[in-house]
Amino acid sequence: MTVTSLDPETELPVTRTLDQAAEVAFESCPPIRRIPHYIGQKHTPGWFWSATTGTLLGYESYLESQWLTLYDFDPVITGISTQSLILDGVGVGEVWEHTPDIFCRRSDGTALLVDVKNPRLLDHPDVLLQAERTLAACEELGWDYRLVGAVEAQRFANISWLAGYRRPPHSGAELADRLIALARRPVAIDLLLSFMDEPELAFPVLCHLLWHHRLICDLDAPLRASTTVTAAKDPS
Repeated sequence: MTVTSLDPETELPVTRTLDQAAEVAFESCPPIRRIPHYIGQKHTPGWFWSATTGTLLGYESYLESQWLTLYDFDPVITGISTQSLILDGVGVGEVWEHTPDIFCRRSDGTALLVDVKNPRLLDHPDVLLQAERTLAACEELGWDYRLVGAVEAQRFANISWLAGYRRPPHSGAELADRLIALARRPVAIDLLLSFMDEPELAFPVLCHLLWHHRLICDLDAPLRASTTVTAAKDPS
């Protein structure tokens, strides 16, 4: 089995064995596959701006963009690329290749490979066979592998909202320290904002702090003005 990617500097294809590929920073590789765009297609491809990488990442479907949002929010993820490698293998009487959807690098150096599929197709024999082959490759590479379908609706709704505040605020950044100090003990969002001289200016800063995990709250429950937030143990 081999892994092919584009060199980040020359953008020329490089094919490696699994042993060689295990040491490659695929999070820095450009897409090796062009995502098709055409009139009448069922998928909704586009570009996702990642706060983790500071770059645009191409996606093939809205569902894929949802998972990119979740991985971009994950504080353990330090690098993300999409469509950045091709796995080539030989099965019983056949040759196969597969381009996984998302590659993630974690802060501890480990890697996660992700395939995003329509939930209705997760049990399709072709999808399961592809996942089995990809999992086997990942096990040899020392990577983790996930085949995912639908996101959890409530959690995604909250994180998607916070994603609108993932860029540094244009004004009010100086309010961050005071918001964190006031949230050393659990406090409702509306009460926390009431302590600020300009609550309208402080609100987007608060959301930015939640995105970057400097403030934390229960994201599996609806995010409301009454939601309790707390400063992270290490909010730096």
